[in-house]
Amino acid sequence: MRVAESLNEALHGLLADDPGVYLIGEDLLDPYGGAFKVARGLSSRFPDRVLSTPISEGGIVGVGGGLALSGDKAIVEIMFSDFVTLAFDQIVNFAAKSVSMYGRRVAVPLVVRCPTGGGRGYGPTHSQSLQKHFVGIPGLSLFEVAPFDGHRDLFDTMLALEEPCVLFEDKVLYGRRTFTGGIVDELLRYATADGFTRVSFDDPEDCDCVLIVPGGLTHRALDAVRALLVEDEISCLLLVPRRLYPFDAETVAGLLGRAGTVVVAEDGTGGGTWGSEVAHRLHEIAWERLRRPVALVHAADSVVPTAGHLEQEVLVQDTDIRRAVREALRD
Repeated sequence: MRVAESLNEALHGLLADDPGVYLIGEDLLDPYGGAFKVARGLSSRFPDRVLSTPISEGGIVGVGGGLALSGDKAIVEIMFSDFVTLAFDQIVNFAAKSVSMYGRRVAVPLVVRCPTGGGRGYGPTHSQSLQKHFVGIPGLSLFEVAPFDGHRDLFDTMLALEEPCVLFEDKVLYGRRTFTGGIVDELLRYATADGFTRVSFDDPEDCDCVLIVPGGLTHRALDAVRALLVEDEISCLLLVPRRLYPFDAETVAGLLGRAGTVVVAEDGTGGGTWGSEVAHRLHEIAWERLRRPVALVHAADSVVPTAGHLEQEVLVQDTDIRRAVREALRD
């Protein structure tokens, strides 16, 4: 099953099981089913709870937040995550604050789905990774889709928090197949527990480096891990967190094993990033166990070009991750 199909299956199951869940966004109705077809079939099956809206991201999220605040549950689709900036006020100043600004905790089960990232040649205004702009907002959790197993429990986890969540879904992942059964390939195995998927060749406790990436970078990170193992004889433990923020640094610290080197890679540009937050948290609680400061890999300081060869120069590639790991271990 491809990731888009897995997300679609998860939404079908969620709406079937919970009559209080609404799906809201642009062009969701069949036969179109959304820009990336994640909503395919839902409006035909649940016509009263799948609502196609005008082009107004602030309005869409505002309606979703209102539904969540009044006792229902809302999943909002932003067609391209670049335009979630138009809903920033509704997310930050309305939905996130509503959890706690009324003198008692108020449930606001809202999920804002954001198809994100480059790799498709969509150009500067349809290819950004904006995760860093939502880090550190009280009452707001950030999640990212990864290509491991099914995704129903991901939606259950977010809605159970009863607070607004932004879910980033890398657009390239939509067409990729999910990994199942704990097997990545003939070299690598994975296991998921405590909010992290762990990928390694052999004993995770005996790795040379811990590599942390959000779900959208999974395949590029896997390519780097394979090359490092086969060509450089460097063994990495790859960690893919389900929840980006708040980040569970304590669990990561417990997984360091003998590795004193940590590399964090992300698709966004540098400066005030999610990776910086991860490094800060690990430096706070595990500094004495690190051989050097956490190394960061991020996109070039540029808009994302449309031309494929230029896009590759800006976005993080497997070779960038491999280079960072080798340099970190060389110090």
